Amino acid sequence: MQKINYQMNEISIIILSAGKGTRMKSNLPKVMHKVAGREMVNMVIDESKKLNPQNITLVVSQEMEIFYDKIKNEHKNNSIDFLIQHERKGTGHAVSCAISSFNENKKLHKKVLILYGDTPLISHQTLEKMLQKIDDFSLCILGFDDEQENAYGRLVINDLGHLEKIVEFKDANEIEKKISLCNSGVIAVDGNALPHLLSQIKNANSAQEFYLTDIVGIANNQGLKCTFIKTNIAEVLGVNSRSELAHIEKIKQKQIRQKMMENGVTLISPKSVYFNFDTKISQDVIIYPNVFFGSEVVIESGVEIKSFCHIEGATIQKNAKIGPFARIRPQSEIAENVHIGNFVEIKKSKISKNSKINHLSYIGDSEIGENTNIGAGTITCNYDGFNKFKTTIGDNVFIGSNSALVAPVAIKNGAIIGAGSVITKNVECDDLAVSRTSQTNLAGGATKFRKSKSVKKND
Repeated sequence: MQKINYQMNEISIIILSAGKGTRMKSNLPKVMHKVAGREMVNMVIDESKKLNPQNITLVVSQEMEIFYDKIKNEHKNNSIDFLIQHERKGTGHAVSCAISSFNENKKLHKKVLILYGDTPLISHQTLEKMLQKIDDFSLCILGFDDEQENAYGRLVINDLGHLEKIVEFKDANEIEKKISLCNSGVIAVDGNALPHLLSQIKNANSAQEFYLTDIVGIANNQGLKCTFIKTNIAEVLGVNSRSELAHIEKIKQKQIRQKMMENGVTLISPKSVYFNFDTKISQDVIIYPNVFFGSEVVIESGVEIKSFCHIEGATIQKNAKIGPFARIRPQSEIAENVHIGNFVEIKKSKISKNSKINHLSYIGDSEIGENTNIGAGTITCNYDGFNKFKTTIGDNVFIGSNSALVAPVAIKNGAIIGAGSVITKNVECDDLAVSRTSQTNLAGGATKFRKSKSVKKND
């Protein structure tokens, strides 16, 4: 047997992530599908990191190789290793593959957690409780009660209340199938015992797989003490299909909404608001129905976000008012007391204090000063088909309705742009710029026009 060094009171975590997920009907590995904008496997790693493990090993399929750098970049301050499970022979085989990768430089520690990359709602608080059990037991299984008909493995408990064995549903007898205490698959185990327990697993079962759960019976036969703790079923739900992914999303969104409201955010219609895992919102923010938040959104106190807004990658400062029907795109900064109104799109722009863009406008690659008013229908023409250019608008500027600002262009402090103008040159401080074709009024022209059309129609 391979010699393994152990360090007491330290943690190794193994995350099994090699499942094909054929029911997902996707070219993307199952564990890379997102919940609340976060990949499932990264959600599991996020919770694992809170336990301060010495190392995290992901057992993955070959299809995951292209995501190694992405995952490592998400967790730069942690030791994360990848091991490809070339043959899928069951969970016991997957963990054995992980154990074989440990050597003098990578130590298997006293406490080992075995998790799953497609079980994204697991919490570090539950995992901490399991690890505490390893002070007195060699093995702890995470279980849950489910009275409904299901195909989970069953936990068999002896008269002392200790865990005797786990029976896979397909191998259970009729009595065992009636047990409501089910197996989540999550295991905490003494690292000293784990390699030997794994070596004793056989594949004499209906699937001819090496079941990790068999180590419970093996441990009991060798006089080791096994136990369990229970959690709610939502925390340990796995994802194997798009419908299950949608169900997990529903649960996660409910959790985020509840947390937001506990922290002082008003949600007029909680079920209709969708958050990203990293959305940051301060207290006394009011969010109206049907609002969607993408990644990297920060919203300060006193902001109102009205219905049907889509916000991503943006910072919105105190007391701003957004919407309804506004879209705020990445790299946008909305300062204090700014009003962004209906059918306004902001892209990669900075809007300074007390400015207003209230109707039907597109502001892209722009910087707008304080106390500036942008009239309805204003467009910053930032793209010439090849490159993007910047529009700079100063303080106390008034942009008349239906104006087109052709970048690169600067409109300086105090300037006024007449409605309907196409601005292609810089406008200096306090200048009035108007760019329109001359208007011609023909006396009685409307009457003559209608008569000519009527004659043609009768012909």
